[in-house]
Amino acid sequence: MGVYEELVARGLIAQVTDEEEIRELVNNGKAVFYIGFDPTADSLHVGHFMALCLMKRLQLAGNKPIALIGGGTAMIGDPSGRTDMRQMMTKETIQHNCECFKEQMSKFIDFSDGKALMVNNADWLLDLNYVELLREVGACFSVNNMLRAECYKQRMEKGLSFLEFNYMIMQSYDFYALYQKYGCNMQFGGDDQWSNMLGGTELIRRKLGKDAYAMTINLLLNSEGKKMGKTQNGAVWLDANKTTPFDFFQYWRNVDDADVVKCLKMLTFLPLEEIEELSKLEGSQINKAKEILAFELTKMIHGEEEAKKALEGARALFSTGADTENMPTTELFDEDFSDGAIGVLDLMLKCKLIPSKGEGKRLIQQGGVMVDDQKVTDIFAKIAKDAYDKGNVIIKKGKKVYHKTVLK
Repeated sequence: MGVYEELVARGLIAQVTDEEEIRELVNNGKAVFYIGFDPTADSLHVGHFMALCLMKRLQLAGNKPIALIGGGTAMIGDPSGRTDMRQMMTKETIQHNCECFKEQMSKFIDFSDGKALMVNNADWLLDLNYVELLREVGACFSVNNMLRAECYKQRMEKGLSFLEFNYMIMQSYDFYALYQKYGCNMQFGGDDQWSNMLGGTELIRRKLGKDAYAMTINLLLNSEGKKMGKTQNGAVWLDANKTTPFDFFQYWRNVDDADVVKCLKMLTFLPLEEIEELSKLEGSQINKAKEILAFELTKMIHGEEEAKKALEGARALFSTGADTENMPTTELFDEDFSDGAIGVLDLMLKCKLIPSKGEGKRLIQQGGVMVDDQKVTDIFAKIAKDAYDKGNVIIKKGKKVYHKTVLK
């Protein structure tokens, strides 16, 4: 099975512009491809997992990945798949986020000896002359066609700024620049990027001619990848300071039964034959597949030692609910208490178990919060400081999320 055929078998590909050409390129290690990442935070999250794993798979087959960091496009924000405009960031914040991305990406991609590139589109976009851009690039785009793009249609009802309207032109220019600078012949993206990707190939055709256009390929990733990184409480981050290895493990350990095999195929490097055997598990035996999924992904991001700790801690929790050795922990100090107590909602916020007090109130009202095995029924409930005289205080959220608090 060639690498392209494996991508298809794993459910990673939704659509391509030229299947025969892309099969030829990737199976023979001739693809120079890019995937874009907007540096809107100082950490990648598991919604980026599929793209990172795809880059690793293709690099192992001899192809050359380009990780394009959107330092330029982040200056205006991307309307794709959104209903509102992103908050603008400073150049310093964007640069810091870019540096964090490269460190995390290095766990997937080998950047040594020119085997892969990380580039920032700020290097060319920020130097563009506006009038020159209008003359040289703007003339290649039809406003009518742009307005038919799904990413803009979603924003039209609430108002699409002229700033955001330029995003397609900027992303298209990225492919044009990468083709000229690095011989990039392929771009990958999600379904919300498809119109922008096609805009890039059209710009190359208009500016460089049919021969150049024939060398550009677009591959649409399965949209399931972005959905994997979201929870009701926000993103699951790859940074251990934002999402602990244990919580990271637990996120994957708790995926729906129906999604386990799909995640194993898309996100792990286990052989398809092994995944096929795991797909035959039924009933409670599916938990074995969930453990394997969680262990493999935690090992990939946080290392084997942390993955083993998370596995042992999770098994203890599921079996007895009492093990605390590897449980995520938050330290409290005297200043966290007022009049000798701390509110349960304040404590949950400090432990990052909830994104807001509103969410915490809802959980309590639904009976989803316990403190030391006692269900919390009052949204104004408090924990006395002297409760820590006996040791730790354990908060349980829902059925499977445990968190230890200690007083220093």
